[in-house]
Amino acid sequence: MDARQIALVQQSFEQVAALGERLSEVFYAELFIIDPSLRAMFDGDMRRQHMKFMMALALIVRTLREPEKITHTIESLAIKHVGYGVRPKHYTPFGNALLRTLKKLLGPDYTRDVAGAWEESFRMLARIMKQAELYAAVDLRKAYHSAQLAG
Repeated sequence: MDARQIALVQQSFEQVAALGERLSEVFYAELFIIDPSLRAMFDGDMRRQHMKFMMALALIVRTLREPEKITHTIESLAIKHVGYGVRPKHYTPFGNALLRTLKKLLGPDYTRDVAGAWEESFRMLARIMKQAELYAAVDLRKAYHSAQLAG
């Protein structure tokens, strides 16, 4: 991502973050419209999930200029989400829900450049998360194989 794209993502995020919980409410509504089967991954109080989503998104957006500072956190988040049943195929509905949410909430401020900047930032995030999932799966297979040999 270049500096202009990062600025667009950060500026537009500040606009929608000012809406508070409305951002996450619209996001999850869009996500469940795109893929209703994902609703089963979320049990219990969605307000807590809304807060987690907002905190994670804010952290990611604010560190776009120095992604290396948050890569480990993103990798941990990815591995944790595998435990919730998240698979690589779920990144597309997530990304689409995020873009639809931004389009709805930003209105005329959701320009082609803003959309492109968010798409690029999401691709970067998804790439890190998918890579972490892959490494975790390889580590599990190695541990399983070692246990089989030892047993």
